[in-house]
Amino acid sequence: MTKAEIVTQISNELGFEKGDIQKILESFMEEVKDSLSKGENVYLRGFGSFIIKTRAEKTGRNISKKTSIKIPAHNIPAFKPAKTFVESVKDNVKVQ
Repeated sequence: MTKAEIVTQISNELGFEKGDIQKILESFMEEVKDSLSKGENVYLRGFGSFIIKTRAEKTGRNISKKTSIKIPAHNIPAFKPAKTFVESVKDNVKVQ
């Protein structure tokens, strides 16, 4: 599902203009990004958490130059779904 499809779906369900829903969705995503950029996790009860994970320093390989490189420790954004969300997916989506 794309962002445009989400906007259309919400607009149809609630009866609001697509432009208004688009602004709300963009604002929500910007707030999540801003919070994570400030080092703050975002918790949405029943849905999940947008968190910051720290990746440890590691050694990688540059295959074309046949050299080792050091990849420094860094932070990445991650999403951790709530238990109810995980159970819903397990119960409703067939294994392919």
